Amino acid sequence: MKQFFGKSQSGNLQEAVRGLHNPQLILLLSNSDQFEAHVKKLEELYPKVPSIGCIGMCYDTKVVEKGVGVIAYYDGVSAAANVLEHVSVMPVKYIDRLEQDVRRVNSSSKDTVCIDFCSGNDACALTTIYSVLKHREIQLVGGTGDGGKVSANGKVYEDAVAYALVKNNHGRVKAYKENIYHQKDNFRFIASDTDRASYKMGKLNGMPARQVYQDILHISEKEIQTQTFKNPFGKINGDETCIISIKEVSGSALACFRQVNDSDVLVLLELGDYKATVKNTIQLIKSDFARVSAVFSVNCLFRYLLFSENHYMQEYLNEMSVLGNHVGLVGYGEHYNNQFVNQSMTCVVFE
Repeated sequence: MKQFFGKSQSGNLQEAVRGLHNPQLILLLSNSDQFEAHVKKLEELYPKVPSIGCIGMCYDTKVVEKGVGVIAYYDGVSAAANVLEHVSVMPVKYIDRLEQDVRRVNSSSKDTVCIDFCSGNDACALTTIYSVLKHREIQLVGGTGDGGKVSANGKVYEDAVAYALVKNNHGRVKAYKENIYHQKDNFRFIASDTDRASYKMGKLNGMPARQVYQDILHISEKEIQTQTFKNPFGKINGDETCIISIKEVSGSALACFRQVNDSDVLVLLELGDYKATVKNTIQLIKSDFARVSAVFSVNCLFRYLLFSENHYMQEYLNEMSVLGNHVGLVGYGEHYNNQFVNQSMTCVVFE
């Protein structure tokens, strides 16, 4: 199989698809002003080719911040694309679409991955999708786009999750998740006074969440939003820790980018040696795959900002490029199988 990546910093779709012939699946990553026009034009250029899209920055060895990027798969790929609607209410209503696509592609755990773009309400969307994928042990990698919109097969949807099943007919696929944080000291909290709808946590161990966070880190209220780059929370989920980013201060509470529920067990995290972590991820992939055809990744916006502030983003993309054809999306939340996480990198490697 092969992976194509075309881009235009100015948002010229014709420029981005130059050289793309006979794609079997297309991923569109566009800007908010041109998204709907790009979706329509892409369908005109490649009618009936399965496609999904979202609003967001993309990259290969360079970042496209406000233009358009097109990722496509061809030469040995079987694919299907579709959408689950009303993810905030009842996405399970549309689950038959995914079940049919899984059968149509003849998906299996070794050679198939599900890539998804979500408009929001990620936890509900992931739970629904994974209820189907888990029976065949199909891995999932994806993320949240901007603007509350996604596209599938030439149509734009709100309150939806677009997905693509990608089967590598000539090799394996494997998903990875990278975490550049570790637990800070022995801080451990029980969340309470939470608001599921607004992703707020009011109290930690019975004390106002904002004050607890400030007191531990000795920071002002104004510093909280950027401090989350270095010290997000983590939710214990078996042997896994799901990272939770702070979105903003809400009175004495903290609003987050993913849902926190009453009685959730949380820890405080701190930034580790991210350069060493990236090198370890690259070495792990190299040890798992003697030959890599393509890598598709989703990097959190907060990782992008952190790396950019530390003048590491370009170095990061250069390092990942040694794996081969590496492209991806800057997302507002990352998906790894049935997990919705923040401040992480998830990726799928195609043999």
